[in-house]
Amino acid sequence: MTLKGILFDIDDTIFDYTGSERQRVLRHLADEGLLDRFGTPEHALERWRTIMEEEYARFLAGELAFEEQQLRRVVRFLDEVGVVPDDPAAWFARYAAGREAWWAPFPDAAPVLKELSERFVLGVVSNSALDHQMRKLRAIGLVDHFGEAIVCSQEHGCAKPDPTIFLAGCARLGLEPYETAYVGDKYDVDAIGARDAGLTAFWLDRNKSARPPEDGIRVIHSLTELLDVTSRL
Repeated sequence: MTLKGILFDIDDTIFDYTGSERQRVLRHLADEGLLDRFGTPEHALERWRTIMEEEYARFLAGELAFEEQQLRRVVRFLDEVGVVPDDPAAWFARYAAGREAWWAPFPDAAPVLKELSERFVLGVVSNSALDHQMRKLRAIGLVDHFGEAIVCSQEHGCAKPDPTIFLAGCARLGLEPYETAYVGDKYDVDAIGARDAGLTAFWLDRNKSARPPEDGIRVIHSLTELLDVTSRL
């Protein structure tokens, strides 16, 4: 097998989504005078993340538009503490307006992508909207590694783990699936999805969960490990 290209997930793979979201949510709730309503910061974060995942799943399933899931998240989240927002869109806009200040790549992302780009063509396959992810990649200084090879589920029409979105990423690189690797942090959505689409699948398990992988899934605990592993493929 000769590996020629690598596709990446974005959130919690090259971009520290969880860390940046935590900081912004807590600051926003404090600014809105709502943080104490949730009892503890950890409870507020847990409810925000749970509601986000539920509504985002509806977006990925095609039940909601990208902006609709944002508004439903606000309404449901604030309802838990008895708050009815006059304008959910304005509330979310205030949250979103400050979050770029907290956006950051993982420390290993930029140096690894730079080195890998000397040996492979690189791209992105993400379960999101293209405008949103492009803004994110520009803000964290990684967009130039991927050129036009960025495929997002909203524009593609279906989400990972559907094999067609992985194949669309391969097509953007001008490669066949067997020539392409995929790196992502979600075991079922990213690793199994990529493997079943015929790509070389890497599960980025930064938390070292020790979950035993199925056949065809390669486990790494940092992006730095890719440098050595891909040199042998």
